[in-house]
Amino acid sequence: MNQPYHSYTPADHGMWQRLFERQMEILPHIASEAYLSGVDKVGFVADHIPNFDEDTNPRLRKLTGWEVYVVPGLIPHQEFYQHLANRQFPASTWLRKPEQLDYLEEPDMFHDTFGHVPLLSNQAFCDFMADLSKVALRFIDDEVALQRLSRLYWYTVEFGMIRENGQLKIYGGGIISSPGESKYCMRNDVPKLDFSVSELLDTPYHIDRYQKHYFVIDSYSQLYGSVAEIGQILEREATKTAVH
Repeated sequence: MNQPYHSYTPADHGMWQRLFERQMEILPHIASEAYLSGVDKVGFVADHIPNFDEDTNPRLRKLTGWEVYVVPGLIPHQEFYQHLANRQFPASTWLRKPEQLDYLEEPDMFHDTFGHVPLLSNQAFCDFMADLSKVALRFIDDEVALQRLSRLYWYTVEFGMIRENGQLKIYGGGIISSPGESKYCMRNDVPKLDFSVSELLDTPYHIDRYQKHYFVIDSYSQLYGSVAEIGQILEREATKTAVH
């Protein structure tokens, strides 16, 4: 499936510009340095939707060996994790309409692309996603393990925060692409918890509201280094279940 780039209308490019400029007014002060530098590295600009085949993917392949892989929308777990394990980031190509400006039932291209793709220029983060997906594929028939892994993915890739130079920054694509949550998560009265694999795996999330709390990593290397512990915990639990 290819990105129907030439089917985008001036209104579509205008919506991308509106969303892009709105977020870039906020993000330079609160987003991770890796994300902000990634916006330039992958060639994202305000005045047109990114062209995956002609611009985005050639850049990503040179940077980290990744690429954006077009999907029609939400896809099954196995397909999703298989793409990530193959260093392909699944992204939809449809863009929200004006009446959907601030609320969508499922992620559109702006969330998938603007929210996530710039950080695919960071090798440690990319390696984390690929190796985490390989763990998920080992447990693809274990619904409990997959649910726990989805929590970890949610609180990192989608809604993660990071300490950089003594300051809290955001890197999760769900926050990055949301003007409301970008501001909300930085409030002093919103709890920020230290990154803990065991706690993340045990913490449910809700998809229809802002997060009650956020988990904070110290570096993308720390995130990548956590994959071994994730696998070990799930292996121990699977062994206990088999015994009982």
